Amino acid sequence: MIPIVNTDQEGILKNITCFALDMDGTIYLGEQWIDGAREFLRAVENAGKKYVFLTNNSSKNPRAYVEKLGRMGLETGEKQIVTSGQATIAYLKRNFPGKRVYLLGNELLKEEFEEEGILLDESAPEVVTVGFDTSLTYDKMCRVCDLVREGLPYISTHPDYNCPTEKGFIPDAGAIHAFIHASAFRYPDHIIGKPNGDIMDYLAERERVSKEETAMVGDRIYTDVAAGVNNGYTGILVLSGETKEEDVKVSEIIPHFIFSSVKEMIPFL
Repeated sequence: MIPIVNTDQEGILKNITCFALDMDGTIYLGEQWIDGAREFLRAVENAGKKYVFLTNNSSKNPRAYVEKLGRMGLETGEKQIVTSGQATIAYLKRNFPGKRVYLLGNELLKEEFEEEGILLDESAPEVVTVGFDTSLTYDKMCRVCDLVREGLPYISTHPDYNCPTEKGFIPDAGAIHAFIHASAFRYPDHIIGKPNGDIMDYLAERERVSKEETAMVGDRIYTDVAAGVNNGYTGILVLSGETKEEDVKVSEIIPHFIFSSVKEMIPFL
């Protein structure tokens, strides 16, 4: 049954102790706060609960997000940021320790990988990893397609087709996957980010939180809400970004709650 918008009749949110918050489309668009988002963050803290920002966007590292939020007037730390890039690094360390990695990503993502000891190699890699590369060039696409065509293990940070901005949507990692598939006839062997379990397990382990007492809040059914519903979290959809209310009616994934925005959640904390 599709939940009624902006309601929590059974008081379930009172028992949530941690909110994992998507960023683009949920908390802000570009560098503009979504109406009521700052008030929601304060309300979470005032209720004695915690929040972390959980984003699939691998075009920025945690330091860049801290700087961005600082420009927007919110002082936070890198420990409050969880990215698909971080979860991908953890996956590579666990499953491909010491392997040389070709990374399709921008400089911020490359810095993050190198700081965590991942060996990046463009000439003779053993693993291909694809992120949201905002510095994409045709030469890069030719190279990654060659490597994928050769049969190397092919990992991706996240599946999102589009990234919301204050001006509309821009192509994201999923669109890059489609390009690679059209040329090399392969989709990623493994995708780390929402809705997949890797990033949600990484979140729970790193933050030492109970999945049953944690809510995944986001504006996309197929990533954010599915990540919550399919991995033991409370899945909350907000209608401030990509998804519209009518989209829920044709979705196989049904949110536990639907709110117009995070602002409407405040009375139920």
